[in-house]
Amino acid sequence: EVQLVESGGGLVQAGGSLRLSCAASGFTFDDYVIGWFRQAPEKEREGVSCINKRDGNTYYADSVKGRFTISSDNAKNTVYLQMNSLKPEDTAVYYCAAVRIFGGRIPTRPNSYPYWGQGTQVTVSS
Repeated sequence: EVQLVESGGGLVQAGGSLRLSCAASGFTFDDYVIGWFRQAPEKEREGVSCINKRDGNTYYADSVKGRFTISSDNAKNTVYLQMNSLKPEDTAVYYCAAVRIFGGRIPTRPNSYPYWGQGTQVTVSS
């Protein structure tokens, strides 16, 4: 059974940092793309950052480039999202998701991902 468990959310002041973790189990980690998505109240879920575990390629949304960094620890089957210089507009529920791919570009749309974690709240105060 595929399981994704997020942790690391919380309340932080603007300009601060948080590191989110996504612990994965139940599948061969290296065959998947792991993505971070977020959803703010009354907004659609959007892609934030993704990593292709097979080749290490990454994707970042324009809104987070230069501030967020995605990484993985293969020994722990865990993907991290380091978030620096946080802004109030980063406030959202953050989800990690997984999809198995066999080549091609990293999918960035939420509906491309069949497996999801429960989400973790990130709140950035001004």
